[in-house]
Amino acid sequence: MSIKKEYLQASIGELACEPVEQTGPTSDFLYVDISSIDRETKKITAAKNLTLSQAPSRARQVLKSGDVLVSMTRPNLNAVALVPKSLEGAIGSTGFHVLRSKWLKPEFLFALVQTDDFIEAMCDLVQGALYPAVRPKDISAHQFTFESLAQQTRIVEKLEELLSDLDAGVAELKAAQRKLGQYRQSLLKAAVEGALTAQWRAQHTPTETGAQLLERILTERRARWEAKQLAKFEEQGKAPPKDWRKKYPEPVRPDTEDFQELPAGWVWSSIGQCFQVAVGATPSRKDPSYWGGPIPWVSSGEVRFSRITATKETITEQGLSNSSTQINPIGSVMLGMIGEGKTRGQVAILDVPAANNQNCAAIWASETDIPPEYVYYWLWSQYEETRRGSSGNNQPALNKSIVERISLPIAPLEELKQIVRQVDCELNAAAEQERAIEYALKQSAAQRKNILKAAFSGQLVPQDPGDEPAAVLLERIRAERAATAPAARRGRQTKVTA
Repeated sequence: MSIKKEYLQASIGELACEPVEQTGPTSDFLYVDISSIDRETKKITAAKNLTLSQAPSRARQVLKSGDVLVSMTRPNLNAVALVPKSLEGAIGSTGFHVLRSKWLKPEFLFALVQTDDFIEAMCDLVQGALYPAVRPKDISAHQFTFESLAQQTRIVEKLEELLSDLDAGVAELKAAQRKLGQYRQSLLKAAVEGALTAQWRAQHTPTETGAQLLERILTERRARWEAKQLAKFEEQGKAPPKDWRKKYPEPVRPDTEDFQELPAGWVWSSIGQCFQVAVGATPSRKDPSYWGGPIPWVSSGEVRFSRITATKETITEQGLSNSSTQINPIGSVMLGMIGEGKTRGQVAILDVPAANNQNCAAIWASETDIPPEYVYYWLWSQYEETRRGSSGNNQPALNKSIVERISLPIAPLEELKQIVRQVDCELNAAAEQERAIEYALKQSAAQRKNILKAAFSGQLVPQDPGDEPAAVLLERIRAERAATAPAARRGRQTKVTA
């Protein structure tokens, strides 16, 4: 015979109301603030060792093992944690509402503040736009279904069983995700060093070496410059001046003395020696006639190890003229030169003609026979090295001359194309695995939410008719609180006189 679930509502505040000492540190201490919490694992992973003189003004709350910390800032991020025994006596930031209860099991309370019901309720109560937060009283007022102590124990045990299995699965998925990232880097390294195509190279004799391909690129590059100069003279109605060809800006050959040895038939070059590098600009934001036109415009934030098939913003012909920028051809390889986080050094391939801003460089690889994908893969493999080559202290950045000096190994054209084919194939397979892992992680996150929801809606474990009724226990708790409340109020009203 099933037992009918008794839904008994109580608030967090009336059950998790044990006082938390607010004296702060008295000597060197461990400090726990919001940044100390790993929001994914809900664990304190980065408590800080501080001296008394380093104590921030927010370091006030003396923590105990079993305390549940709830960040009051940006509740949608759900930065919550359970204080372990190893952090007994640590000092917590006043940015936390510390929940301590003698009537709720810490693990039960910790699970409660991870539920969608709690998170959504807090998000509805957020105050402030720049620094969205809830107040302690908002957290304390949250209603939930109260359970007897025995039922809390059963719920916690079942949660630990289900969530530990789920967490183990998630850990395996994330390990596989990391291995895919490592595999991609190993693949790119093998590709640009010639190891990936070693067997192919042994079975194919190129009709043109890498050195010959480079010389042909340089010859074609000079021919394009001369054609543009002649067109300019003709447009101006002028005859070419004597020795005008001598003004050709000869690309600087890189110093390869300390470079690693390349496979037979390969040669070292540089981005600037092989390709035109164009740095764009941003049209004035004050003139609306410069924006919203037919010309795609790439910002550095869109350069993200991918192909660019469309841009967030477009500009007009007037905007193009105003910014003195240019339209880059399809196949240009975009390189982020500046930006927050990991933007600097990331690359993308243009699948549409587009202008770009001043924070990214366009490498016109499509003007040559070298596949743009090869340049893209090379720069991807050199991501960390490129970032280290930045200049500046406060805000490290690349610039056009730095980009032009980036080295580039050139294989025979047939081998370059083979490299691209093999890498494309392997990366597509890795992307399929990545999508499968991401889908499994989303399913795991949804399953976790469902388990927590079931735990607090009476669907996770059955009740035991032999338990003390939750209503009786809650009535006793409320009576005890009512009896101690007048004394507490009298204590607060007592004045100390000299």
